[in-house]
Amino acid sequence: MPIPYVTINPSRPLNYGRYLVDSFQGLAMLEPEGVYTITRTYYRNRCIRLDAHLDRLEESSRLSGVPIALDRASLRSGLRQLLEYAGFPETRFRITIPFNDPSTVILAGELLAAMPESLSQNGVPVATCAGSRSLPRAKRNAWLHQRQKIRDSLPPGCYEGLIRNDEGQILEGLSSNFYGIQAGRLLTAEDGILHGITRSIVLELAAKELPVDLHPVATTMIPSLDEAFLTSSSRAVVPIVSIDEHPIGSGLPGSCTRKLADGYRKWVEENLELI
Repeated sequence: MPIPYVTINPSRPLNYGRYLVDSFQGLAMLEPEGVYTITRTYYRNRCIRLDAHLDRLEESSRLSGVPIALDRASLRSGLRQLLEYAGFPETRFRITIPFNDPSTVILAGELLAAMPESLSQNGVPVATCAGSRSLPRAKRNAWLHQRQKIRDSLPPGCYEGLIRNDEGQILEGLSSNFYGIQAGRLLTAEDGILHGITRSIVLELAAKELPVDLHPVATTMIPSLDEAFLTSSSRAVVPIVSIDEHPIGSGLPGSCTRKLADGYRKWVEENLELI
């Protein structure tokens, strides 16, 4: 299904069209270098913390040496028109600022595929992988090309790759944030990662349940983890049941992970905003 898009530029009328690709991964190969953010709708025209995504978009651009100030009212208006033009029941949408034309905002949408219930119920296997991102706090689409090469090297059946640094610390997923639970405390990296919007919500919720330690999980700790999970805006909380073929805890999603997943779903319902 071609990807619908709308471009916004204060000096030109809105431009509508469809990219002849069927996924955001394919779109990444077409778009000029720039910064971006991705999130999803709920009930067709609602979302959560859109301004936080836009704050991070401005920060990513500033860190990349191309400072911008978004016209948020125009951007929200353009998003509403994109959603109407796309006509999807639920939309995963992407906002891109190209470095070669930072006054232009590119909005694109794809049909949001519901995450299979089996992933929440049974959890997923993941694997660690070597990798690094320049300017990890900036969400740049150049990383999409790098991570695809890493993803192609993952073992068959692996749901996500977890980036480990030279010290053997697990920083984040290729397209997610990563967390481990050991001895009643939650561990997750603070430095050298992209600070996900879903991550910020989950950390608020987790702090009410158990101590939060903003330090990365070392690969040597994998056998002693009681639980592990990942988060992203499109997938929410996904339990991890094995890392590098080592079972995590009982090999099933843990009670704390399930509680956080339930808490996140409730938080979303209580904090939805109209786009």
